[in-house]
Amino acid sequence: MPLVEIRLSPTFKRFLSSGQASGVLLLACTVVSLVIANSSRGETYLHFWHAKVGGMPVELWINDGLMAVFFLLIGLELKRELYVGELSNIRHALLPIVAAVGGIVLPATIHFTLNSGTATQPGIGIPMATDIAFALGVLALLGDRVPASLKVFLAALAVIDDLGAIIVIALFYSGSLSWGYLGAALAIVAVLTYLNRLRIMRLWPYLLIGVALWFCMLKSGVHATIAGVLLAFTIPFTPEAEDASSPSHRLENWLQFPVAFGVMPLFALANTGIIIQRDVLSLVASANGVGIFTGLFIGKPVGIVFASVLAVSVGLCRMPLDLNWKHLLGAGLLGGIGFTMSIFITNLAFPDNALIVSASKMTILLASLTAGTVGFLWLKFFGQPDVVDRDLETMDYVVETS
Repeated sequence: MPLVEIRLSPTFKRFLSSGQASGVLLLACTVVSLVIANSSRGETYLHFWHAKVGGMPVELWINDGLMAVFFLLIGLELKRELYVGELSNIRHALLPIVAAVGGIVLPATIHFTLNSGTATQPGIGIPMATDIAFALGVLALLGDRVPASLKVFLAALAVIDDLGAIIVIALFYSGSLSWGYLGAALAIVAVLTYLNRLRIMRLWPYLLIGVALWFCMLKSGVHATIAGVLLAFTIPFTPEAEDASSPSHRLENWLQFPVAFGVMPLFALANTGIIIQRDVLSLVASANGVGIFTGLFIGKPVGIVFASVLAVSVGLCRMPLDLNWKHLLGAGLLGGIGFTMSIFITNLAFPDNALIVSASKMTILLASLTAGTVGFLWLKFFGQPDVVDRDLETMDYVVETS
């Protein structure tokens, strides 16, 4: 019987390990934030995040500033996947791309169907997103109880999902455009691209000019975090997967720890301080709440699996040899963990309605917890890989196939 070997790069393994730890930390920060917000110190706690520093609230510095660094890392990860990862081979990439599209379209359709023509229609983007850190963190908890290729598939799916969220944010959640600042931002991107063409391999010129790009994006009306993605794609990348001279690799490796254990926990603390009142709980059961919950918990897995079945049936792509439909359903359930990206889009969808924002965030937490728990249990009992040999040190998998 032929053997297929799946090798996970050191960068990808670091990515998985950081995802597991940061997922636990994110959960802890969320619980702490909820507890403090609903304690006697709640008013002081919430006031802190709304206090102005340098003319902007602390919460806005995190959501528009530090989250640009998060999106920079997402852009670098997407770039790596396109060059040397699962998305670099079109035959391998088609399945996670198709699955991601299904996992974006169906949740959005569910929410739109329930909220079309109402004040909560802008929430259509909320159930479209997957929290890549939480999803991979849950998968990492399963260790060798799931196939290596499932980890690669979910990572590729989540990266494409994030790309979809970025496009949605850029197109539908931008304010009134300032064409002067937007033109300046595009000119800066052109300068960064020229530096790339000159093969300037030092990072500091890109990062320094990237700050100017962020400022122009912030003032342009296009969400400032898009600057992080644009910057990522202008930083030089060499195709050797672990080339230490590649600025893109160096920056990605350097950012993983501060983003996982700094930026994202701060985002969770600043954005999950929800005061649980009767009004909030009643809105969880509203059309918006039902749209978010069913979109994440049902729309995500059904959309991912249905799109995958359709693509494989018509011969557009094929399943990895060590995966079956039970594995993909488990991945779809984990795709329903919206958390960071869903909360981020919530802030953009309802900037002037704090009550709907709080109810939406509460629903996101409930849906993400449900999806993560069910996905973990499903894969624990039904996700066993068909593995005949595994090197624990190198994470090289040898999969027996017929």
